[in-house]
Amino acid sequence: MNSDKHFDVIVIGGGPMGLSTAWHLSKRKVTTLVLEQFTFINQLGSSAGVSRQFRIPYPDEYMVKLVKQSIPFWDELQSLTPVPLMDEVGTLWFGDPDVHSTEGNIKQAETALKAQNVPYTTVSASELESQYHFKDLPSTYTGLFQPQGASIDLKATQQTLYNWNRKSSLVTLKEEAPVTKIEHRYDQFEVTTPLGNFTAKKLVLVPGPYADAVFKLLKFQVAATYWNMASAFYKKTSPQVQYPTWFVFQNPVGSNGNQFYGFPEVSWNYPGYIRVASDFVITPLDSPGQRSLVPNPQELAYSAEWVKNHMSGLDPVPHYTSTCLVALSKIPNKELLVDFAPAYVPAHKDIVIYATGWAGKFVPLLGKILADLALDGHTPFDISHFSTGYKYFTQLK
Repeated sequence: MNSDKHFDVIVIGGGPMGLSTAWHLSKRKVTTLVLEQFTFINQLGSSAGVSRQFRIPYPDEYMVKLVKQSIPFWDELQSLTPVPLMDEVGTLWFGDPDVHSTEGNIKQAETALKAQNVPYTTVSASELESQYHFKDLPSTYTGLFQPQGASIDLKATQQTLYNWNRKSSLVTLKEEAPVTKIEHRYDQFEVTTPLGNFTAKKLVLVPGPYADAVFKLLKFQVAATYWNMASAFYKKTSPQVQYPTWFVFQNPVGSNGNQFYGFPEVSWNYPGYIRVASDFVITPLDSPGQRSLVPNPQELAYSAEWVKNHMSGLDPVPHYTSTCLVALSKIPNKELLVDFAPAYVPAHKDIVIYATGWAGKFVPLLGKILADLALDGHTPFDISHFSTGYKYFTQLK
């Protein structure tokens, strides 16, 4: 059989997760093909802009533990490049201590951090204003600050993984190669693309928000909703002002979801500006085909109003706007989904899937987990909370 057509593993999806999976597979000396429907290192997946938040606070102890477990893998990835992959500025969670959002709850996060012996400090409303540059906040607001929080340079992260894989004799990268057919026969998968047909014993499916376009080829779909989230940059009027990565917990007001998050000024992403985004959408999408690269003007207006009313040292006029498309499971806290294909799919245990949720902070660790599952059928990391395909995959007729 032609060796440039047959591989041990085919990874479908060449975003951060696909590139990380290929990195870990190649370290285990297996031949790997990565198929990307667009071009590598694009802006069409789950992340807008080139920064993501690395943060340890979560309302669940198992998530705090998983972030801690990701740190050695980030260190290993950093050792491959002189370009800093993170700018460590700390994580600030603040707002109404009784609010529960898609991100969780401040009090629950404190409990989880304590259980995992993660250092943090509590912050009062007055300290939020005097130390962290917010203003005119309700006096009832509280917060926590965790110093290991950082802004991830997602482009540099992907570039590092891409460079490794491109140099590896075990990895083949093919872009503009959308998968149009998957068949299982003669004890292997045959994957059809415009660039030709390829075969492998194992598949890893990491197509980001385009999951169902691939899953339907195997006659199932995932119960997901799609958020096209608004994001913009705001010019600093006080050069000395620096913000940590932050998230504010507030109750919705009408159509204003009233949950916002932000990033520090970073050298790699519009220096002189701070990015602020809304962590809600007024109208979710039914499919990624409905996405727009232009933000919803009302969501953008709500974010700009928050900046104007509550952030100092910034001009509240939005610049460099973008959208972030993410597939979210219908689980209330938008959990990750890491599992094998459902049992009615032929050779389902040879198909590993990551779909839904926000996982930028887990890129180098999730690649390891997906590689483990593909090659060993199990992983030493606790993914029991994410193995929910039985709930969220439905068979197509």
